[in-house]
Amino acid sequence: MAWLGLIIFIVALIGYDGTLRYLGISPYLAWITAILVQILLLYAFAMLQLLRWGIWIVTGLGILLFGIRFVLGFMGKGRLKFEGLHTFDLWMIALGLAMADVLYHSPLIHYDNFSHWAVIVKFLTFEGRLPGARDTIISFTSYPPATALFITDFVSLTKFSDGTMLVGQFILIWAASYAIFGALRDRTRALMSLTLCFTLAVTYVFNIAIRLNNLLVDYVLPILTIAALVGIYVYRKHPGLLTAHTAIFVAGLLLVKNSATFFVVIIAIYLLYTLTKG
Repeated sequence: MAWLGLIIFIVALIGYDGTLRYLGISPYLAWITAILVQILLLYAFAMLQLLRWGIWIVTGLGILLFGIRFVLGFMGKGRLKFEGLHTFDLWMIALGLAMADVLYHSPLIHYDNFSHWAVIVKFLTFEGRLPGARDTIISFTSYPPATALFITDFVSLTKFSDGTMLVGQFILIWAASYAIFGALRDRTRALMSLTLCFTLAVTYVFNIAIRLNNLLVDYVLPILTIAALVGIYVYRKHPGLLTAHTAIFVAGLLLVKNSATFFVVIIAIYLLYTLTKG
């Protein structure tokens, strides 16, 4: 792994995260929201046949936002509120680092020859564009490029390999998992937070049906949906944030897989319930 590229990726992601928090996004939802915003921007560039430029522009924008935040913080302006460090923060950091290390050294499991996301990531990385009609070896109609675009962004900075692809997707999964803690009313209660941590750890490690050593999105879809539902609950009294959050997550889900329509319906039902109840 190219460590300089990893640092650049992290700095850019922090730049988006901090900016979204300035705009009122929950610190627990900011990470996954930042990733989805980057995915939507990358998709726009990819549709314009400017994917390689898009990767550097999107990354550069994140670094610029980080630099602005650093300067403002140095001047004592616009500092973000510190939410405190809780037990689940330490657990999620430790679990995330451990899983990332395991996945980086794991072989990538392929379940089919042509339509899996690893082929798409490789195509995007080395061709710098979305597959077209003339690329008959790749069927892309049922597999929108959301996760592939984010993984391509990650491996473009850190080096293309099985391990980096797995880590790239896990970053998305981890960010969506962390968003769940935004729904906790009292984050100082260790029992509830540790129960959530244990549940997430079990789904990460003992998920026999899906596992995380492949690039299938069967785990990505439900965890993104849960993060979307948490956001609707968190922003229920803030119509502007609620609308923006729902739009970003619905767009992100529909760009992950066509079957995400089922999950979008769940989000729509809960959104309507929240609006009528409020």
